[in-house]
Amino acid sequence: MPEPVHEVVGKAAPLEGDDVDTDQIIPAQFLKMIEREGLGRYLFYRWRYDEQGKPMQGFVLDREEFRGAKILIAGRNFGIGSSRENAVWALMDAGIRCVIAASFGDIFYNNASKNGLLCVKLPEEAVKQLREKAKPATLTLTVSLEDQVVNYLGGKIAFEIEPHIKERLRGGLDDIDLTQSVYESKIKEYEEKMPSFLIPKSRRLLWE
Repeated sequence: MPEPVHEVVGKAAPLEGDDVDTDQIIPAQFLKMIEREGLGRYLFYRWRYDEQGKPMQGFVLDREEFRGAKILIAGRNFGIGSSRENAVWALMDAGIRCVIAASFGDIFYNNASKNGLLCVKLPEEAVKQLREKAKPATLTLTVSLEDQVVNYLGGKIAFEIEPHIKERLRGGLDDIDLTQSVYESKIKEYEEKMPSFLIPKSRRLLWE
């Protein structure tokens, strides 16, 4: 179950470029890993390591002044491509709690909401301005999901978010949690009509 999201406060890091797909976020060879912990090491792997696996210099999240950044400011179409949820897991394991972009891949956007990663869509010009402000590594943002506002020293930018996505993030709800929150009474009503031996023991204990 993801942690509820109400606001994200932290340093912002600029990620240049549009159309960053999920294979760039985490390459396919790391999808065999089933544990979320440790996936951050492979985030943007091809941009951070050479063919021998040795670290390369200069990638924004590896620079000392951006270490610990919680907010990533990207470009258009962030997270397009295949539906690997590992891309979200890798970002979160690396400490990213919010991605700001002009647009997102639909599947990535939905996966993010299920895992407690706040994705904020802003007009392209606003994204570019924030990315420029972030380059000196001095930009701290307060992204309020409650108020739907990105706050920074000297200004603020309102954003829209789908009500069901906002509710999911605020409640810290994954798919199972969401189903239970909506259909719990119906599930209980149905199971009460079933012979007890047909109900899994774990479910019977909920009603006993």
